[in-house]
Amino acid sequence: MLFLAVLLTVVATLASISQASAADPSCGRASWYALTSKTASGERMDPSKLTAAHPRLRFGTKVEVVNARNGKTVVVRINDRGPFIKGRIIDVSKAAAGQLGMIKSGVAKVCYRVIS
Repeated sequence: MLFLAVLLTVVATLASISQASAADPSCGRASWYALTSKTASGERMDPSKLTAAHPRLRFGTKVEVVNARNGKTVVVRINDRGPFIKGRIIDVSKAAAGQLGMIKSGVAKVCYRVIS
């Protein structure tokens, strides 16, 4: 009985730590993609929607992304896994990249934070 209580306390603590760190802003390089294949969440990728790929955040998570160079922002919904290129922290859809002003460059230094 005591073991179960300790185990539940540890699990609850780890869950709260992981939620807190997910809400902290992260900065790094972002890229964009415009495929039309199925995403890891099972939905078809639509380059005209404000979506993104992230390696760990839950599908459906809303994330505010800010382009560090020009201050432009966009809110995206995580619906895929990635990026798969070392040094990149998020891949955004073409529509999101357009709002961030990074279509031409292909990559940009961004910061993001989970908003819901």
